[in-house]
Amino acid sequence: MGYLYIFGTVLFTVYGQLILKWRIVKYGALPEEFSEKLIFLFKFLYDPYIFSGFFAAFIASFFWMAAMTKFDVSHAYPIIVGGLAVLTSVFAIVFLKEPFTFLKMGGLLLIVVGVFVLSKGS
Repeated sequence: MGYLYIFGTVLFTVYGQLILKWRIVKYGALPEEFSEKLIFLFKFLYDPYIFSGFFAAFIASFFWMAAMTKFDVSHAYPIIVGGLAVLTSVFAIVFLKEPFTFLKMGGLLLIVVGVFVLSKGS
């Protein structure tokens, strides 16, 4: 059951990140002036998709708290980071049409190997 909590953390966090990126690029570049930046950023709160991304992060935090009742943070966190890196990158390539490169694939492979090594050390 503990790994289900880790999976929930990853799933809701990935959703939130992808939704935020998908919607935010539609608003254009961040203004230079501080007051304009604040107005620009607060406008995002009125976008229901962006709000759902924030809500997903909130739900992910509950899954993370549940995972912390089952695992040491030194065991769970690398798994979450690896899952986030891999799933966010793959879904960004597929759904957001971000570029796929062999360096990106190599980096993700190194992360997966690193998570595997870390998990064996726990």
